[in-house]
Amino acid sequence: MSPTFIYRFASHALLAAGLAGAVSAHAASADTLPVPHHIAVDSASAKSAAIVRTARRYAAFWNTGDEVYAKLALSPAFVDHTLPDGRQQGPSGPLQASKGFRAAVPDLHAEIDDLVVAGDRASVHLHFYGHFTGQFQNLKGNGQTVDFQAFDLYRVEGGRIVENWHLEDNLTLLKQLGAIKP
Repeated sequence: MSPTFIYRFASHALLAAGLAGAVSAHAASADTLPVPHHIAVDSASAKSAAIVRTARRYAAFWNTGDEVYAKLALSPAFVDHTLPDGRQQGPSGPLQASKGFRAAVPDLHAEIDDLVVAGDRASVHLHFYGHFTGQFQNLKGNGQTVDFQAFDLYRVEGGRIVENWHLEDNLTLLKQLGAIKP
């Protein structure tokens, strides 16, 4: 068997294993955690399954805004290595960012397009979409579509994200919000 297992449209066995040992039924339900469109995992180990589960929990937080998922996914020692200006370091930073962005895009959804797990790292390609109907800084939405991508690299330890490096397609987002004219 190859040391690399590639699953298209998610491997049911690995995802089910990734759900084992969940902290709460709410946070572990296969119905509530986003299923990656494509997944590549370096091994079928319990460690890799835990990293998959953690990445899916964090994506569920961005998809729903439910802080339970962030608290399950993020270590109390969480460090954001690409911290935007004005965002708090630690687990409170993403909670603050989600609340602020959901005020602008209340119907925000996030999907995992690609998830790659190797060692203690997860590389995640996220797709965000919704409609700008709220307020973002000094901009008021008119229902325009928001559709952009983000890429994250997580280091996971003990089933929680301890470090994150991320890039968002902010140019596309700011154009869609009307902050930058095309």
